[in-house]
Amino acid sequence: MGCSVVLDVGKTSAKLCAIDASGAVLFEQRRTNATVAAPPYPHLDTEAIFDWAVQGLARIAADHEIAAIVPVAHGACAALVAGDALALPVLDYEFEGVSEIDAEYEPLARDFANTRSPRLPAGLNLGRQLFWLERRFPAEFARVTDILLWPQYWAWRLSGAKGTEITSLGCHTDLWQPEARAFSRLARERGWAERFPKIVPAWQRTGRVLAGIHDSNASYLVHRRSRGDAPFTVVSTGTWFVCMARGVPMERLHAERDMLANVDAHGDPVACARFMGGREYESIVAVDGLTERPTALDAEAVMASRALALPCFAAQGGPFREHAGRIEGALPSGPRARAALASLYLALVTDHCLDLLGAQGDVIVEGPFATNVAYCNALAGLRAPQPVLASLDVSGTTAGAALLAAWPDSRARPRTTACDSISTAALDVYRRSWRAKHAW
Repeated sequence: MGCSVVLDVGKTSAKLCAIDASGAVLFEQRRTNATVAAPPYPHLDTEAIFDWAVQGLARIAADHEIAAIVPVAHGACAALVAGDALALPVLDYEFEGVSEIDAEYEPLARDFANTRSPRLPAGLNLGRQLFWLERRFPAEFARVTDILLWPQYWAWRLSGAKGTEITSLGCHTDLWQPEARAFSRLARERGWAERFPKIVPAWQRTGRVLAGIHDSNASYLVHRRSRGDAPFTVVSTGTWFVCMARGVPMERLHAERDMLANVDAHGDPVACARFMGGREYESIVAVDGLTERPTALDAEAVMASRALALPCFAAQGGPFREHAGRIEGALPSGPRARAALASLYLALVTDHCLDLLGAQGDVIVEGPFATNVAYCNALAGLRAPQPVLASLDVSGTTAGAALLAAWPDSRARPRTTACDSISTAALDVYRRSWRAKHAW
C-alpha cells in the first residue's frame, strides 16, 4: 500500500518521517531550523528546508513506495508568492520590528468578539506581518498573487497546487471569524482575502501531496476523530504548549490571558489557552540539563526543597507574559533537579490554563513532553480526579498527518496511557505557594 511521509516544519526544527499503514516508523530525519538574520528582515530559510526535504524524500523513495506526503507546519507564518516565486522572504514571527505599526494596525485589527484572536506580541498575529510588509515593501507586496499559509507553501513546493486550509487561517491571525466561518473585516477591507487561494480541506490531494495542516491541529484531529462529541482537552507540547479544549464555550476566552479560538480541520472553533512551554523549559533548565529525564521522585525532592520557578520565561505568549520569570529558593544540586523544577513549572502553568478554560473530560498530553514523567505525573496530581493521559504515539502531529493520509477510511485510534499521580496533598501545598507569589 505504500508509506505515508510527514513533512513537519516546526519553528525550531523540522522532521521528515515515513510510516507504514500500522504506524511503524520506517524512516526519520531531523534538522535544526535557524532564522536568517540578514536583510531585508529576519526570515526563514525556505531553500535550505526544501533541499533537505527533497534529499530525504529521495532516500525514502529508494526503499519504499510513497503513497502520500502530508505537510504539517507551525502557525503565524505565510509565504507571499508572485506567480511561481517568493515576492518577499518569509518573515520570522519573532521579529519585533513589525510592532512599529501597531498604533495604526491595532484599531483596524482588534475584533476579539468576532475573530477570537487576541493581540499578541511581535508577528504572532499574521495580519500584523501582512500589514507591516505592505507598508514597508509596497512594490513587492503589490506583486503578490497568492498568500500561502505555511503548510500550504510546502504543499505547493512539492505539488505545484495552491490552496488555503482552515486550521492555519484560523490560528490567531486576525484574518478569520471562526464562528461565522468567514474572512475578517480586516482581511476583506485590506484586499488580502482575495489573495488567498481557494479554501480546501486538509486531506485534499494533488497527486501524492495533501494540502496539509497546522501542527497543533494535527495532534487534536486524532482525538477529535475518535471521541465524537465528548468533551476532552489535548495539550499539544513543543516550542508552544497549546491546550485545545473541545466542548468549552467561546465566552470563556479572555484575550488578555492569551486565550483564543483555533479552528479544527472540520472548520469548528476550539477554545484554546497557550504558552511558550518548550522555550521556557530550556530557559529554566539551561544547557547542562536538557538531556535529563526527571522522574516523579525528582519532582517530589524539588517540592520538598520549596524551590519555585515563577512565570514567565518567554515574553512571546501565555497568561503571564507580562511578568518576568525568576527562581526562588534553594534547589537540590545537579541538572536533574533543574529539569524537575522546570517540569513542575510547566505542569503548574498547564493546570492554570486548564482552569481558565474550564476544561472537562480527559486531558491528553501530546508531543515531546508526553514522555516527561515528572511533568505528566505532576499534571495528573494537579488535575485529580480529572483523568490525564499521555500519548504513546511517536508524535501527535505524525499520527494526525497519517490519519489525513488515509482519509476518510482511517480507523486508527490514538494510543494513550493513564498518568500516575504525584502526591496530591504535597502538590496542593506547592501549587498554593506558587500561586500566592502573584495576584493571578
